[in-house]
Amino acid sequence: MPTAASAKQDDKCGGRLSFGEIAACSSIADEQQHVFTFNTRQDADTIYPRLKTPDGDSVSASISGPDGVGVCAAHLYATPCRLGAAGKYTVTVSMTYGTGTNSYRLAIESTRTPSECTRLDSSFFSFASPGVPGTVPLGAAADCYRFSQPTGSVLYLRGLGGASMEGQILDANYETVCVLGYTRPCTLTGPAPYRAFVLSMYGDESAYTLRMPRLSQSVGCQVTRPTTFGDPGDGAVAGTLTAEGLTCHKVKAPKAGAVAVRVDPDQDVLWTLYDDAGQQVCSEYPSPRYCRLPVAGNYTMLMENQNTWGDPVNYQLAIPALYANAGCEATTGTSWDLPTLLVHQTSRVQTNCQPIRGNAGDRIITYSAPTVYSQIITWLVDSTGGEACPDWTGEDGCVLPATGTYRVLSYVQEWGEQGTDATYRMQVRRLSSPAGCPTRTTGPYGAVPVPSGVRCRILEVPTPGTYLVNAVSADNEETYAHVFDSQGLSVCGSPQCTFTAPGRYTMVLQGRQTYTVIDNSFEYATVFLGLPPSGCAEVSDDAAQITAHSDVFNGAGQVQCLKLASPAGAKVIELVPGDATGAGRPDVTVVDSTGAYVCDSSYSLRQASCELTGTAPFFAVIRATGGNPTGPYTTAFPRVDGTPACAVLPRTAEGATFDTSADRFATCFSIPADEHAAREVFTVRRTAGTGGAAVSIFDSTGIRYCQVPSSADRTFTCSLPAGPVTVIVEAHAADATFQLTHRAA
Repeated sequence: MPTAASAKQDDKCGGRLSFGEIAACSSIADEQQHVFTFNTRQDADTIYPRLKTPDGDSVSASISGPDGVGVCAAHLYATPCRLGAAGKYTVTVSMTYGTGTNSYRLAIESTRTPSECTRLDSSFFSFASPGVPGTVPLGAAADCYRFSQPTGSVLYLRGLGGASMEGQILDANYETVCVLGYTRPCTLTGPAPYRAFVLSMYGDESAYTLRMPRLSQSVGCQVTRPTTFGDPGDGAVAGTLTAEGLTCHKVKAPKAGAVAVRVDPDQDVLWTLYDDAGQQVCSEYPSPRYCRLPVAGNYTMLMENQNTWGDPVNYQLAIPALYANAGCEATTGTSWDLPTLLVHQTSRVQTNCQPIRGNAGDRIITYSAPTVYSQIITWLVDSTGGEACPDWTGEDGCVLPATGTYRVLSYVQEWGEQGTDATYRMQVRRLSSPAGCPTRTTGPYGAVPVPSGVRCRILEVPTPGTYLVNAVSADNEETYAHVFDSQGLSVCGSPQCTFTAPGRYTMVLQGRQTYTVIDNSFEYATVFLGLPPSGCAEVSDDAAQITAHSDVFNGAGQVQCLKLASPAGAKVIELVPGDATGAGRPDVTVVDSTGAYVCDSSYSLRQASCELTGTAPFFAVIRATGGNPTGPYTTAFPRVDGTPACAVLPRTAEGATFDTSADRFATCFSIPADEHAAREVFTVRRTAGTGGAAVSIFDSTGIRYCQVPSSADRTFTCSLPAGPVTVIVEAHAADATFQLTHRAA
């Protein structure tokens, strides 16, 4: 480590200046000029001239050659300066603007004939070397190190330990080879021997550590070799990375081919693999799944600490050979009715292998799910270990490029509370021309589908058109399903699909969610019905004589239908008893004669009004809600636009009274245009019996202006439009008598 050349002379403000010497001058003022000289013994020397001043008035230092011609300047950053002929050079220090006062330090170091240059022996270039520590004194120009390595060698330059430390490596021709201060590989071009100069960017006193281990034909690295699939056992290696740490592993590959790199914890470690010539082969981010070794031989794996908080990291590393089959499980099929695989992982850096057989053109999809929360990584490789489908296509699964044996590789990525044996379930299935899927044909409305297991269904589509397609559990909870064609290409998703051609299609529960596994033991009912519906009873739309339709849901997945009497352009609403619950409040969707969606009970039918757009006739498709597979329901679909022939609601203190029952839970009144104000006060009150009543008010175009929830006694104010209005009362399905009145607000 350089020391003697950094010695400082007290208050030196001119005279002869030796290389490596620091001249400290306590004062320079106004138009003073301090003149220093130094000698170079070789032509074309490159120097590092440093002028360090405290904050304050600006000081300058110009350098001129033996002929008196200016060459360059010394300043804070010690920028390299190429001199001319050997001889005496002059440094003139002055106040930049000829006024003010300050102090300064001046130092110059030569690259050709440095004041001192520490030799770096061969052990320094080992990854096991701690490096060489040093300290650049305040105002010093540079520290010098010399070394010899074969031309073409690749060094791995490390940071010098301080944000303001920098430097250069020069070859025997004194040309810059690499820049110091950043972590990066450096190829030694140009002839040996080499010199490294270390500088403090701002001339401050700075401690540093010079570390330049050799990447090409590296030494000092822990040896590891490619392992088999499954638990790598002793084939895994461990290491510790300090806060700014770097470790390496010598990978001895017996043959060329694809390998995986498994590191735990992978979020805290960045790995990069180099060949024996020091050239990068792959790294974690471009190659997260596998790395292809071009030749057999030695490689160097570098591990860097990436912990967010800068904490030390204890890690494990395994490099399974993807080009081999050792450790793979027995070959499995891809039929959908096969049992789910249970995969065990007993090492954090384990990679599991599941072979399958396939034909060219088969589309294979893999589903996986952890037993305990985590993330499972899976991918499909060919016999060489190369990824079978490296490019994203937007479609599901992977199309096999050729007939043969493939392997599904997988592992638990995030090890949490799994204990010593992390398990996960996995299904490898053929999505094109699938085998093992029960077949379903379209059924009639009102039929109860029979539930069964297996994740998929073959749907026999008889004609092009729109169909209801979905799956419900025994308690009528829907599971999202996706539909694929015979080639395994995406067609649509539940609950409604449009098929452009007849044929066999495949419905798969959560078919595009490869992070889910649904066992064969899960039984569900398949809804597969054509749209528009057929065989539906017609229900009246007469608001003056509201006729309810009652029926019963007899099992999960049952879908019923009604034909609506209203024409295109009409506006209808859905009514149900106010005390209806469970299956008594079904999901209703209205479609036109082509099966096109019009509206549903989630909003328009219940909160506003549904305009029947499209082509008549229209149909109400009725399904029980989730969790309610069976039970009775009652519903009605009155038309609310136009001027229904409902009884007039008198504008008197007595108003009107009406009775309700299980069969008659709704009634209608009309208010002529001249019988209401712009704001009207309504009161609905139960005078006998049980239950409550809700009130909605519509204008002649069917727009709902007011809606109040069910109550046994409620007074409310409603702003009404000009023209006649219709009042619909929706009560509980109970015997009761109600009074309804209105007056100007």
